[in-house]
Amino acid sequence: MTAVTRQQVLGLYRKIFRIARKWQSASGQAEETLQEKEYIKKEARTLFHKNKNVTDPKLIKQCIEECEARIEIGLHYNIPYPRPIHLPPMGLAHQQGRMLRHQEKLRKISKPIYLKSHDDIS
Repeated sequence: MTAVTRQQVLGLYRKIFRIARKWQSASGQAEETLQEKEYIKKEARTLFHKNKNVTDPKLIKQCIEECEARIEIGLHYNIPYPRPIHLPPMGLAHQQGRMLRHQEKLRKISKPIYLKSHDDIS
């Protein structure tokens, strides 16, 4: 990891914790605000710890893009949790065969950048 990339990653980590410190839930309830603040901190620690040994520059760039996307979406919608994608579970595919594999492949490809690592830790 280059020094510039390292600074960028550490900057994102600090930015997330600053956001968590100032976070207010959409409902304004103190209990919900505390839960969302803890979620933000826990999610950041988990994902950064999971990716700390990543050395491939392309993969590092993808992780940075995912982090930035989740920050922007969270701030825009005032929801710290990843927004779900709305795809029908099985679409029009049969229970087996080529169409099912094709549907699964399409679902995997259509997964937004901000959800790439979410299923890995859930």
